[in-house]
Amino acid sequence: MTGAKRKKKGMLWSKMHTPHCEDFKQWCRRRLPILEWAPHYNLKENLLPDTMSGIMLAVQQVTQGLAFAILSSVHPVFGLYGSLFPAIIYAIFGMGRHVATGTFALTSLISANAVERLVPLSSGNLTTRSNTSTLGLSDFELQRIGVAAAVSFLGGVIQVAMFLLQLGSATFLLTEPVISAMTTGAATHVVTSQVKYLLGMKMPYISGPLGFFYIYAYVFENIKSVRLEALLLSLLSIVVLVLVKELNEQFKRKIKVVLPVDLVLVIEFICKLIPPPRAPPMNVLSAVITEAFGVALVGYVASLALAQGSAKKYKYPVDDNQEFLAHGLSNVIPSFFFCIPSAAAMGRTAGLYSTGAKTQVACLISCILVLIVIYAVGPLLYWLPMCVLASIIVVGLKGMLIQFRDLKKYWNVDKIDWGIWVSTYVFTICFAANVGLLFGVVCTIAIVIGRFPRAKTLSIKNMKEMELKVKIETDGETSQQVKIISINNPLVFLNAKKFHTDLMNIIQKENASNQLLDDVSKCEQNTLLNSLSNGNCNEEASQPCPSEKWFLILDCSGVTFFDYSGVSMLVEVYMDCKSRSVDVSLAHCTASLMKAVKYCGNPDSEKPISFESVSAALSNIYSNKNLSKLSDHSEV
Repeated sequence: MTGAKRKKKGMLWSKMHTPHCEDFKQWCRRRLPILEWAPHYNLKENLLPDTMSGIMLAVQQVTQGLAFAILSSVHPVFGLYGSLFPAIIYAIFGMGRHVATGTFALTSLISANAVERLVPLSSGNLTTRSNTSTLGLSDFELQRIGVAAAVSFLGGVIQVAMFLLQLGSATFLLTEPVISAMTTGAATHVVTSQVKYLLGMKMPYISGPLGFFYIYAYVFENIKSVRLEALLLSLLSIVVLVLVKELNEQFKRKIKVVLPVDLVLVIEFICKLIPPPRAPPMNVLSAVITEAFGVALVGYVASLALAQGSAKKYKYPVDDNQEFLAHGLSNVIPSFFFCIPSAAAMGRTAGLYSTGAKTQVACLISCILVLIVIYAVGPLLYWLPMCVLASIIVVGLKGMLIQFRDLKKYWNVDKIDWGIWVSTYVFTICFAANVGLLFGVVCTIAIVIGRFPRAKTLSIKNMKEMELKVKIETDGETSQQVKIISINNPLVFLNAKKFHTDLMNIIQKENASNQLLDDVSKCEQNTLLNSLSNGNCNEEASQPCPSEKWFLILDCSGVTFFDYSGVSMLVEVYMDCKSRSVDVSLAHCTASLMKAVKYCGNPDSEKPISFESVSAALSNIYSNKNLSKLSDHSEV
């Protein structure tokens, strides 16, 4: 009796604690995405492309790390540490499998404001060495990196706090035009900050409101002090970099190895050892809170856009809130190792695309190579040609600067989005990236509130989801279904994601029900026929039958207005439906909506997808599919 009681008690104990254990495992997999993909890593298929991508990424990490450290007003060696530690942390906590985290031009420029304000160049000499200081660097250099590390630490703390407050769900407010304008404006700022190095001029540090214009005014006033040799070397470096990168783009399908021209242009460098961890100076945190917020917001927004782009390209999920945690820890932990603020960079991420990277293993391999560089190469950092590093910075921002081409697209899709882009860019240029971002978000919300009082997701025609059973003449008569769903509200950034989610849920349920019917009828029938003909069930009979194609008509009569985010989501819905064997037609589309769809990427140019009415769309389905008869017309 005692044994039975113990056994019963043990079973109850197991039942009580098993769910908690499973919940803990799920929580760990959700918060440590590396546990999700690492156990299933395919060495045979993925290791070689990840290794090649890691080698090419290491070249970019080293050269950009040096350049962005100069941009951040700290010693170049600290850029190498910033290329190492954040990449390791993001590989563990981040969800973007093709996102290359490390030093970043925009966050470096923001942290430079704090460095130049609190430890100005006049208070010390950047080239003064002291044998008693850490890493063989002067106290002045360590004070500067201390301020930059404090900005990184506080910015990371802010990002982690945003993660705890679940602010990732509010990222829908960051529309594509706002992000594009902010990053383009910030890239323009970065290029402007490098003008003095490109021209070989000595110029005082200029920042603050309208600092962009003051810099160029100073350049024109002192145009006679331009050093011709620096200007020629800068032009030559930019021309070589652009030409080689264009060749890489042209032949990236044939040649997976990207030519490391950046590394060729850089002279010998790097200190000998990784520094021991040291806490950032906490006494300056209150003085750098403005820059910390700028690093937290700008770095997260730019990185999230890259993560979402890679997730969309390679079809895997990204949790916006988890990215707050990943980038927060990628700033907090490395700040104890003399690292400048970090974020994902467009150029490095594009490099992972072009070299065929599969997972974050490519970034980890690049970290090993960066570590080898730090240990192996000599300490010849004091005679780096600043004009060459400035050229690397400028060319590395090419992807952001060419976003000016988006203006034509926004003008043709929604002129209000065009106006938001231009005004956000102007505010970014005149003030700062975080000010421009805040203005863009507030402006977008105000305009949407003014256009309609409340944004809803799609509704199903006042609960009139029309289902039409259609018979198609093939070898036998099979029943096909047509769904007609009405979108009764404008499509804008506020409801675009919800629209996509709700519609995909409807399609998933429909496909599941259709698959059930197929499994019961068709597969059993095929098995029976194969059994009668062959005497047994062969392998073909045991394979699942493909789901039947069905038709979806979206009635767009309720889309009274739209923006770029809404139209982009409509195109994405079309492509997702196409991959799920759902044929989509659009009815009652205005001419402006169809024009916008065309400029956002015409989903299918071979056949018409837009029709004047629902009946016209039905007639098209009938004619294309040789429909003989419409039956079982029902309305739910």
